[in-house]
Amino acid sequence: MNVLIAQLLAIARSMWKYRWTGVAVAWITGVLGAVVVLVLPDRYEASARIYVDTQSILKPLMSGLAVQPNVEQQVMMLSRTLISRPNVEKLVRMADLDLKNQSKAEQEATIDTVTKNLSIQSTARDNLYTLSYRDSDQESAKRVVQSFVSIFLESSLGSSRKDTATATTFINEQIKSYEAKLEEAESRLKEFRLRNIQTMAGEGKDSAARLGEISAQLERARLDYREAVNARDAARHQLEAERKGTGATGTVQSLLQESATAVATPEIDARIDAQNRNLDALLQRYTDQHPDVINARKTIKDLEAQKRKEVIELRKAAMAAPLLGGPSGGSTNLAYQEMGRLLANYEVQVAAMRARVDEYSSRYAQAMAAVKTAPQMEAEGAQLNRDYAIHKKNYEDLVSRRESAAMSGELDVASGVADFRLIDPPRVNPKPVAPNRLLLMAVAMLLSIALGLFAAFAGSQIRPVFYDVNDLRARVDLPILGVVTRLITDEDRRRHRTDLIRFTIASGSLVALFVIGLAVMAFLMNRQGG
Repeated sequence: MNVLIAQLLAIARSMWKYRWTGVAVAWITGVLGAVVVLVLPDRYEASARIYVDTQSILKPLMSGLAVQPNVEQQVMMLSRTLISRPNVEKLVRMADLDLKNQSKAEQEATIDTVTKNLSIQSTARDNLYTLSYRDSDQESAKRVVQSFVSIFLESSLGSSRKDTATATTFINEQIKSYEAKLEEAESRLKEFRLRNIQTMAGEGKDSAARLGEISAQLERARLDYREAVNARDAARHQLEAERKGTGATGTVQSLLQESATAVATPEIDARIDAQNRNLDALLQRYTDQHPDVINARKTIKDLEAQKRKEVIELRKAAMAAPLLGGPSGGSTNLAYQEMGRLLANYEVQVAAMRARVDEYSSRYAQAMAAVKTAPQMEAEGAQLNRDYAIHKKNYEDLVSRRESAAMSGELDVASGVADFRLIDPPRVNPKPVAPNRLLLMAVAMLLSIALGLFAAFAGSQIRPVFYDVNDLRARVDLPILGVVTRLITDEDRRRHRTDLIRFTIASGSLVALFVIGLAVMAFLMNRQGG
């Protein structure tokens, strides 16, 4: 620490030798700085305030129907990108700042100057924007701000409509593309259905269900066919026995009773068969407690009761026929004729049952063949339906988006992106806002003092003087044989005192002049402000 203090004292002694050089540099710098501060032109600021109202009563009403952009973000981005070169060039032309430009370089300089002096200050919470510009000419500053406000309002009107038009054009192109895809998918699906119309499942049944239904119908038809064949054979044997004369009246009566019992009623049987098929179809979809199932079973029960009643009537008629004919041979002839009629009826039923069995057998074979190819057909049909469903959904979504975009554009036209209100019109502050002469004068004073000290320090370093033996020994790196002390006389002390007073007056007057100048400028500024 002592070494550091000794070095600082040595530097101070060295600078003291060149104190008048430092004072001269400080005075010259101070005078020049004061002159520069005083001759700087005054700069005036023109400003305007704009309020952006982003709230509209239509927006909550149209929520979900129209696309509503983030208006706050759009306005904030607009304020940040408004000071761009194209806008500044347009601003220069609108404010007539380019009339004095004679060359391209002057035009570029004007654009750069306007860009530096323009500013937009915003309060995001209140949506207030302050547009300001500084210039030495009050009228030019006001014209620039007026033009700046116009550009700000114009830029906010066209951006959203341009975006809406671009989005609508893109969506229309996509809709045309998906219309073609949808038509192609519909054509493929229609051709697939026409090609496989015979094997397409109906009533919500797949190929396996249809095969099971046809198999049940085939088994029922085979059973009916065997019953009809047995009845026909029995009637044929009895008729042959009657023809040979081996039968008796009791035999004929018994045959008639059995024939009447075994005879079928075609109309009622057909209705019962149809109701049974209907009941099977209903049971595949509903439970036993469903009203349609209960009504179908009741109808079948009524038809069976009606069939039993008709069979009983036929049995009574068959039993009464021999008694009406008497014991003569006419009764036998009548019974023989009745048996022939029954046999012919049985032959018709057998033929009908055989045709039904053949038809159901053919259907069963076709259904079996369809079951083998059903997985491939179902996979192909599922893929076609999936492609069609995807294209249809995308197409409907795009149409919905187009309507939403159109409604959004109409909403922007009706309500605007935002309501721009000019709170404070462009005006120029009558007091200059720059330069701050008080601050610049203080800086000039500090700078002059700093340059004076630097000049003294530079002189001491260029032509150094040693005031200490140790410092001399450290610099020259030679042994010091002795030191000669200078005797200071009274004349030297008087001359030194006079020099110190002059130095104090010279440096103090410089600081005093700056302080007086600062006080005068502060007084004048306060007076103008009052």
